[in-house]
Amino acid sequence: MKVKEKKAKVKKEEKEKKTSEKKAPKKKALRKGSKLLECILDLNANNIWDYDEYSISEAWEREREEEDFSISEPKLLNTIRLAFEVVHYNPADEREAKKYEKGGWEKLTHCKEEKGCVAIRRKAIERITDLSYENIRHISTAMLLELIDRNFGGGWDAIALAIRDIIETGFEISTTQLPASRIHAPGGTVEKKVAQGFDVLEIPKGTWVEAIFAKKKDPVEKIHMDLPEREYDEDGNPLSLPSDMDSSEENEDETLDNDDTYYSSLTPEADVKDIEEEGLSIEDVSESEEDE
Repeated sequence: MKVKEKKAKVKKEEKEKKTSEKKAPKKKALRKGSKLLECILDLNANNIWDYDEYSISEAWEREREEEDFSISEPKLLNTIRLAFEVVHYNPADEREAKKYEKGGWEKLTHCKEEKGCVAIRRKAIERITDLSYENIRHISTAMLLELIDRNFGGGWDAIALAIRDIIETGFEISTTQLPASRIHAPGGTVEKKVAQGFDVLEIPKGTWVEAIFAKKKDPVEKIHMDLPEREYDEDGNPLSLPSDMDSSEENEDETLDNDDTYYSSLTPEADVKDIEEEGLSIEDVSESEEDE
């Protein structure tokens, strides 16, 4: 009897374990191409594009209770804003909180819980107008050509000049138009450009074809400058920077007024010195003035 009871107890425990495993939330997978963020304090303007919402949320929640985290929190949120939508909300408001449970949003809890939560979601790049100087270096050539192709099929000239300027900061671009019968001629422009590492987008224009060639530019080493960091309020609006004047810089007129040596060449002693150096005495000068 005891053996039966023991077996029944084991079966019951196994059943409860399976049930709890089913109920337990599944761990989210990282987005393809994203990395796992080991420390939230490692986030910066260059690597923010390498992580997805889940990786950032996990790292944030692991470290938000650290003693000095409140000092780093505003700076981290400003960095996250470069690549993500950032929304502050009150988790106690069920209706508002439900908005950010789906749709790709992830939650970050403020280190001071009374301040509420932050929802983050990667900024979508679905149209060519979504391109910016910040994100242009973080998309692939294939994605760029797909965005251009979606732009009503108008070709390179149909893109606004401002957007073209953004694209050309991250990619080498060149175009050509040829009759459809010659576009793939052996040894032609398309074949040469592809051999040089360019991707090509072909846009039919009647009996002609416009070929747009794109190749990602090599990263350029930037000169580091310690500039005042832009700060934002809770709604994501940039705060104005203080206009501090450099006290070390002086007005040219003030410098001359404060320079005791500036007027020394205008003193009588200085004139006498110059005359004597030329071989004349004071008496000679006086006599010449009287004769006149």
